[in-house]
Amino acid sequence: MPEVSFDRYYRYADLTAILKAYAAEYPHLVRLGSIGKSYEGRDIWLVTLTEYASGEPADKPALWVDGNIHASEVSPSSACLYLIEKLVKGFGSDDSVTRSLQTRVFYVCPRISPDGAEWALADKPKIVRSSTRPYPFDEDPIDGLINEDIDGDGRMLMMRIPDPNGLWKPHPEEPRLLIRRDPVETGGMYYRVMSEGTIQNFDGVTIRPQPTKEGLDLNRNFPSHWRQEYEQPGAGLYPTSEPEVRAVVDFIARHPNIIGAVTFHTWSGVILRPYGTQSDDNFPAEDLWTFQRIGEKGTQLTGYPTISVFHDFKYHPKQVITGVFDDWVYDHLGAYAWTVELWSPQRQAGITEYKFIDWYREHPVEDALKMLKWSDDALDGKGYVDWYPFDHPQLGKVELGGWNMQYAWRNPPPQFLEKEIAPFADWLIWHALVSPLLELYEAKVTRLGSDVYQIRLVVQNTGWLPSYVSKKALEKRLVRGVIAEIGLPDGATIRSGDPRQDIGQLEGRAYTASSLTPWGMLMGNGFTLDRAKAEWVIQAPNGGEVKVSARHPRAGVVKATLKLEQSLAPCAPDEIAVILPRGDLT
Repeated sequence: MPEVSFDRYYRYADLTAILKAYAAEYPHLVRLGSIGKSYEGRDIWLVTLTEYASGEPADKPALWVDGNIHASEVSPSSACLYLIEKLVKGFGSDDSVTRSLQTRVFYVCPRISPDGAEWALADKPKIVRSSTRPYPFDEDPIDGLINEDIDGDGRMLMMRIPDPNGLWKPHPEEPRLLIRRDPVETGGMYYRVMSEGTIQNFDGVTIRPQPTKEGLDLNRNFPSHWRQEYEQPGAGLYPTSEPEVRAVVDFIARHPNIIGAVTFHTWSGVILRPYGTQSDDNFPAEDLWTFQRIGEKGTQLTGYPTISVFHDFKYHPKQVITGVFDDWVYDHLGAYAWTVELWSPQRQAGITEYKFIDWYREHPVEDALKMLKWSDDALDGKGYVDWYPFDHPQLGKVELGGWNMQYAWRNPPPQFLEKEIAPFADWLIWHALVSPLLELYEAKVTRLGSDVYQIRLVVQNTGWLPSYVSKKALEKRLVRGVIAEIGLPDGATIRSGDPRQDIGQLEGRAYTASSLTPWGMLMGNGFTLDRAKAEWVIQAPNGGEVKVSARHPRAGVVKATLKLEQSLAPCAPDEIAVILPRGDLT
């Protein structure tokens, strides 16, 4: 297969070729399929990774991972590719990778918005939020500033224009850097600053940004708390109105084995958890504790802080965003869902104590100087470009320069990409391994008479999460318990016990106290709430084989076959018993 490089960003054709190559080279681990078509008709690829010899994907707990739902946020596709690479290369040599593929499944969708990403990665890029479909109106905008590369150098920078009423002035010691003018200051050299671009229908006086014709935000189109356009810009005509979102929602909703989901975005260098719309007080307490525990592991492995969207990541203190992926996965499906915002230029510059959204509204000048120095030292000046003169077709003499947004902010510069995304593969593998896992504890047959047998099946959850995964799932009645079934040989009948039984939910280890104390014992630590049994009494005159199985939509499937010894002579109870070793699946 082609060598995958993690110091570049791939366009759709190359990404497709890489995914097909993985499927061709690792058929025992990788299957590639399309979950739907984008607005422009591109396949939305899904990679299903598991060891197929050990069971089908639907019979194993699963983790969903996706990226690039926002058009210009292309490093998330790389994060997905890195996970795939680690799984296929580590199988058989890395114990965690091997165990995760033998017992779990990963559904990886590297690029939800292939159309928008093609625009962002074009030789002459065009940046839209998500989809390339016109929304909310079909007609072209008629005036305003069009953000584009006007001097043909492949960059979209900033324009500064001398203006006595401008908002910005040069820093007294570092004139490349523009700082705010004092509220009562006059008499200096001031500038207006706006995005590089041309102005359609310029009247010589007023300049406003041109409304984006493609105004959709696919991460506002999910069903949970969805609101109409007047309340939530970019939301679409109705929940899942957009083919990309509809494909994702339909796949996840039809795969109840998904216990968790991670969607990669940029930027901020933070791991976000629900809710975006309400306080932590509204969580079932156990779910909040579980979110916090999984998030702590994410922070430990990646260095990214884990925070609540509602409490720590609002765009405006009086506003919330709705119709987002992670709220939908948790609130509607009861699975643990996260949004990872890759890349923090601030942290790269040594700024560690900052409030993620508030920093853009208000931060000290010292931070801006640190950012400039980082560009000079680490990016060879390609991040913050020295101002240079340009004859603008409408504005006359202006200067271009300032921050190169696409290079330094929206995604890691290519030379920093692998280091930034690599730690997340370990967290994703760990996240998959905390899922519930149904395993066989005991399968036993006891002869009660010459042709009468008692069959007992005992299963246990060896995973960390309970079989139901979250209290939200129980609250909304999203999952039933473990279903135990028996299959009889020819001529056999059941004398007691239903052929199909719901034997309940199985607890995991998620709610174990942090140390062994009397209070912890009162909380239920140590009891066998992780086990359940089903029993039948059957009559089988001809002997044969009994097949028993247990399945849970989120914890997996186990099966066993028991042989019945045929005897024509009466015998005492328990004379013959066949017990399968614990964990034996055949």
